Parts: sequence; structure tokens; C-alpha cells
Amino acid sequence: MASKNKTQANDADVISFINRIENTRRREDGLALLEIYKQVTGQQPKMWGSSIIGFGRYTYTLASGKQEQFLRSGFSPRKQNLSIYVAAFLSENSILLDSLGKHKKSKACLYINRLADVDLNILKQIIDQDLTIMDTRYPA
Repeated sequence: MASKNKTQANDADVISFINRIENTRRREDGLALLEIYKQVTGQQPKMWGSSIIGFGRYTYTLASGKQEQFLRSGFSPRKQNLSIYVAAFLSENSILLDSLGKHKKSKACLYINRLADVDLNILKQIIDQDLTIMDTRYPA
């Protein structure tokens, strides 16, 4: 039996979550990313699990046929870095990454130590392109 996705949307307060971040720079970067995401997505944030800030949601189907939901776009101001969830973008197009600035990546995320290390206009373009790809793959 497949287990339910543990990362679910909830009613925790996003600003309270960010304000509890001990590291001042990470907290300030979290607040700045919050504004960037609001601007790019045109949506209000929602907490997903205990540490992810999401914008929108989409439904996907597992191999078993069961449907799950996950955030359409989002980030997490983690202790070690800012995790930017842009899996759709990373799977299709990474040319903008050459101009982003200092970052690391995985299959699903960009990892940024601090926003000052990257070009925020390029980051906005990456988030926007990720949303466009998600909208194509998972129409609302």
C-alpha cells in the first residue's frame, strides 16, 4: 500500500515561520523570496509541511493510479541554503543557469546560499519558466 505524501498544505502562518528563522540573512532572504514569488506567481503563499512555502498546487497521478497534490511552485529557507523548487524547469531547460550566479542544483531544486549571490532577474525568469512548463504539463 502506497503511503500518502507527507508534505501537505496546511494553515500555518508563512510570515511567522519565516520570522522564526534564527539566521538574520536567511530570514531576510526568505522574506525577499516571498515577495519575489508573490510577484511572479500572482498568488498568496501557503505552508506545505513544516518548512516549505508553496504557491498554487497541482494534481499528479502515481503509477498505482492514485492521485496526489503538491505545490506548483515554492521555496524553503533551510538552515544550510535556500531551496528553490523548479523541477520542471530543470528537466527541460537550464540555459538561464549559466547567468544565474552561484548555485548548486539537483533534479528538483536550485540551492542558493544567499540571494546576493545570484541575479534576481534571472531567478524570476527561472521561476516564471518553471510555472509555464507546469501549466502545460498540469493545466489548472
